[in-house]
Amino acid sequence: MEENPFKKRWRKGLRRIALVYPNVYASGIANVGLQFIYAYLNSIENVICERFYLDVYKGLRSLESGTPLRDFDIALFSLQFEDDYFNAVKIIENSGFEGLKVAGGPCAMMNPKPVRRFFDAFVIGEVENSRVLDVISEAKSIEDLEFDGIWRDGNVRRIKPKKLNFYLKKQIVAESVFGRSLILEVGRGCVRRCSFCAVRQIYSPPRWRDVKILTEFAESYRGHVNKVCLIAPSTLDHPRIEELIERLINMGFMVSPSSTRVDTLDDDLIELLVMGGLKSLTIAPESGSDELREFLNKGFDNEQIVDVVETARKKGIKSFKLYFMIGLPNERFEDVKAIVDLVERISRYVKVSVSINPFVPKPHTPLQWFPYTGFEDFKYGLIEMRMRSRYLVTKLSKMCNVNVESVERFAVQTILSRGDEDVSDLIELKPSLRVAMKLGLEKYLGKIPFDSELPWDFIDHGYRKESLIEELRRNVNILPKT
Repeated sequence: MEENPFKKRWRKGLRRIALVYPNVYASGIANVGLQFIYAYLNSIENVICERFYLDVYKGLRSLESGTPLRDFDIALFSLQFEDDYFNAVKIIENSGFEGLKVAGGPCAMMNPKPVRRFFDAFVIGEVENSRVLDVISEAKSIEDLEFDGIWRDGNVRRIKPKKLNFYLKKQIVAESVFGRSLILEVGRGCVRRCSFCAVRQIYSPPRWRDVKILTEFAESYRGHVNKVCLIAPSTLDHPRIEELIERLINMGFMVSPSSTRVDTLDDDLIELLVMGGLKSLTIAPESGSDELREFLNKGFDNEQIVDVVETARKKGIKSFKLYFMIGLPNERFEDVKAIVDLVERISRYVKVSVSINPFVPKPHTPLQWFPYTGFEDFKYGLIEMRMRSRYLVTKLSKMCNVNVESVERFAVQTILSRGDEDVSDLIELKPSLRVAMKLGLEKYLGKIPFDSELPWDFIDHGYRKESLIEELRRNVNILPKT
């Protein structure tokens, strides 16, 4: 049940462009970038764009008309998560599609080398206020895809709009991962300096949308939807966030931020969020250890976390979802126990659910040189990580709902994230660490020397690699000794 779907009928002479999201519909429809691309392409007179999702006809036929993917001239793939590589390749192979294949999204912006074999070109950056979509829509051959921000070979500089002084004219409202809500992208990039996060580099500099643009857009949806979801890497860092939330509440909307930081949640803001109908908050302590959190540049300690939880409970927040990582550099077993201790303290005040992921050293971050699991001996690291995972499940399941992601699955994700073109062999087979090791790909899980050439060095995101090394050397003195 979609509201405001873009309707354009096929007629002879139109170029068919497929917008393929190799994951589920509920996640894809929540992506305002894809909604912009969909609307923009359909605004071009000689183009018709239709959408493909993994859980709609297995990604082989379009949502709008059921037209097979093989009948389209161009396919644009959005690579949001490394795990989606396997889905994307299956869709290409099973559909029989033989047209131009172009990929974009954050994974392409970080490191497209592992999937280079399967696509003709990659968009490196953000397409708004550029001619990239026009160039792609007109392309008849690979050679036509020569343009700023489109990578086929050599070096490339990321493209981006300098200001977010635009927004969709219409948004498709549907049941997404955020529920049935209007989605407002309040900003891009992040003012924070978390050392594990690639967003700070690949979406730099931080940019915010003006409250006037956002509220005028929301105004046109009054009576059509009763909830607004605010999205950005760090939503509550918007310089006028309280004014925005208050204005949306006065319009009659429930308001939910996609992410919150402990050090932005003061009494007034919590009270405002509760007025907007919020009953649960999500925060990411990342570690139970103040030392490790300081190394990650998170900027708050355990006492601040507990104070915010206690304040939120008094204001009416009923539950918290907490995100942690394990396998961080120099992580000791005491640091893993500290996660249990922190969750135990928080669960005295509110209902808690916990999600724990193994740490992935992402490209374009100061931690990109560290080994997966945090141990240089990979096999020992796997054994240690499995033991820590079992410990956390045993301890935390007694006090809350807990999900600890697979150490093997995130090892594969690390290979996909940090790998070179030889990783394509794994993608053609299956997402298995055992298969990856048979292919000799465990080399991408180890420590990387600072002077190594990295597979993603050809992408210019506007920073110096030396600055990441300098930052890492400053921060490494904070680490506890193992």
